[in-house]
Amino acid sequence: MKLGLLGPEGTFSEMAAKKWKPDAGLIFFDDMESAVRCVDEGICDESIVPVENSVEGAVGIVLDVLLEIKSPIIGEVILPVKQCLMSKGGISDIKVIVSHPQALGQCRRYIREHFPNAEVRTTGSTAHAGKLAQEFTEMAAIGCSESANRYGLKVLKEGIQDYQSNYTRFFVFGKKMHAPTGNDKTSLAVYLEKDMPGALYEFLGEFANRSINMTRIESRPSKKMLGEYWFFIDVEGHAEDLVLQEAISALKDKCTTLKVLGSYPKAETL
Repeated sequence: MKLGLLGPEGTFSEMAAKKWKPDAGLIFFDDMESAVRCVDEGICDESIVPVENSVEGAVGIVLDVLLEIKSPIIGEVILPVKQCLMSKGGISDIKVIVSHPQALGQCRRYIREHFPNAEVRTTGSTAHAGKLAQEFTEMAAIGCSESANRYGLKVLKEGIQDYQSNYTRFFVFGKKMHAPTGNDKTSLAVYLEKDMPGALYEFLGEFANRSINMTRIESRPSKKMLGEYWFFIDVEGHAEDLVLQEAISALKDKCTTLKVLGSYPKAETL
């Protein structure tokens, strides 16, 4: 089975992929969008990408592409994240720090307090940062310890994230929605026009009236007009559950567009 993910080797995405399906053949992509689209394009059987971090929030590009693909979400993986500072040189050599924007955001306070004069640069992935740091003793990368091992770097400091309770949630995409297990989540995307007073309140009321627990809501600009948004909502239950079917049916009359992104088993409790 081919499992697509963000590359190169040595990322948190690789760790999540191995947690999801240890025996899968991993296909690495250069950017997040390609990793999301690879199932739709027939390149992979499944794909896994980060969708949100407990410190830095949602991964915007993933939410945007969710609106365009046909492949449903079939699973989720929650990974504890420990960011490491790694380099060929030592602490005193560091003049440049590189990493993915999410990783840099998770370590913002540490960088400010310990390297106030360092130049901070963004990369496409934490593993790419590790590859760059191979070349220069004055450059340090932030990423997982697996990246340090893979690219021959020294871990100078482990656990440098600003909040020790730091988790990243990954979505898994596949070709067919997962069957109900009795312990599921369903993800929805909802588009509400700005000229509908109380629309979001009425929309969420359909869940509350049926005692459906909402576990997440996230907004993204519609990119059509200022003040118009897509809302990404996670609720407990499966799209085939009668009570959720009734809610979704009622909701379609209260919004401009509603897309069921997938139903899938809840990840293991942390």
